Amino acid sequence: MIEMIWAMDENRLIGKGNLLPWHIKKDLDYFKRKTRNKVVLMGDRTYRSLKHYYKDKKLPFEKIYVANNEDHTGYPDAETVWDLERFLEKADEDLMVIGGRTVYEVALPYAFRLYITYVLGTHEGDVYFPDFRLADFKLVKKEMEERLIFAVYERI
Repeated sequence: MIEMIWAMDENRLIGKGNLLPWHIKKDLDYFKRKTRNKVVLMGDRTYRSLKHYYKDKKLPFEKIYVANNEDHTGYPDAETVWDLERFLEKADEDLMVIGGRTVYEVALPYAFRLYITYVLGTHEGDVYFPDFRLADFKLVKKEMEERLIFAVYERI
């Protein structure tokens, strides 16, 4: 099963300078709870962003796949995915897609479950979540917090 997780503001903003456009502890804690010890898929920039946050600590995932279509020397703690679409078509293990924009866009047609954190208000940044049809999914869980809405959707 392929799942995806992301936080976005009211304009679908998800990034600023390869970092999050906000720092909200409850959002970060939710992300950590949902992704800890999971097999994750991310793009090169998301990988580098997480390395920025975790510094020298090991990333808290069971297994890491990094999608990269450029010549790259590799990742010491991850497997490189060169053909993302083919990888998703052949996926035989549960995957949690954690970013960034291009990986989300390619993975959306394969996703069964979406964990979307709505960050209330608008923020400044430079990366937006791609357009998609939320009507293809049904809301199965919703929790509201100050400044945040945690929503879980499953494909219809």
